[in-house]
Amino acid sequence: MARPIWSGTLTFGLLNVPVSLMSGERKVDLHFRMLDSRDKSPIRFERVNAETGEEVPWKDIVKAFEYDKGNYVVVEQEDIKSAAPEGHESVEVETFVDASQIDVRYYEKPYILVPGKKAEKGYVLLRETLRDTGQAGIARVVIRTRQYLCAVLPQGDALVLMLLRYPQELVAPDDYKLPSGNAGDYRVSPKEMEMARKLIQSMSGEWNPDEYHDEFRERLQAIIAERIQAKGATARVEEPAHEREGDATNVVDFMALLQKSLGENKRTPAKKTATEQVAKRPAKATKAVKKEAKKTARKSAAKPAKKAAKKAPLRKAG
Repeated sequence: MARPIWSGTLTFGLLNVPVSLMSGERKVDLHFRMLDSRDKSPIRFERVNAETGEEVPWKDIVKAFEYDKGNYVVVEQEDIKSAAPEGHESVEVETFVDASQIDVRYYEKPYILVPGKKAEKGYVLLRETLRDTGQAGIARVVIRTRQYLCAVLPQGDALVLMLLRYPQELVAPDDYKLPSGNAGDYRVSPKEMEMARKLIQSMSGEWNPDEYHDEFRERLQAIIAERIQAKGATARVEEPAHEREGDATNVVDFMALLQKSLGENKRTPAKKTATEQVAKRPAKATKAVKKEAKKTARKSAAKPAKKAAKKAPLRKAG
């Protein structure tokens, strides 16, 4: 069972709802260790003094801010705690806004607010009111040693606390060279616009996140599984080389591409995941890898024998 990050209160106006702040995401990244290629020993990273080269224990390490090149000011743990607001364990809603007004670029990380014992009434009251009005509660929350801006939103039976980025954390689109103006300025014809609209309609469907998988991670897991089964043999997964239409040149016949896409008149089907592909061919893949490993072993054994035969002195007949 997951542990709460903290237990405190969700407040709006004079209403206080006891809640626990729970993580709303799950990390599924594959973690790799770095090894010495010569003997496959793990690499250890050490904290060393830049001047003496000696290792520094954690108890002697402090945080500092470099305000000028080579000049630092040390920031103690007490300084960080004193800078944090008094309400460390509270989500105090300061205002309510139309949820549709929040730019998607501001959303950063989800958490789930879980009501405390006998706090269901206030929890449901806020959840259903936000749902009926389409509003989001804007608040501030302290998680560990940092204060965040956040939005409280209804999602199914839950109240989701979504961390928001501050404006200074976002890069303005104007910082980049983007094509401004309307479609006509770029010789996009009304017919092309209409065909593009029809193509989008033909490919439209319901949002179902379960249809999407991290194919790279699953494929990498499959390769790792095959190598484990092969006990060190190299397992390669080859991809057929292909070139997408329109990639080779910047001169593209949009009308032809749109017409061809409309002719198919279907959404791109979900690809089979790597784990599903490997599940269908584990025996075959394993046999092929083992066969290759045996062949390599025979070749390796044959080489010393050939070398020994060459070095042996020739005996004359008779």
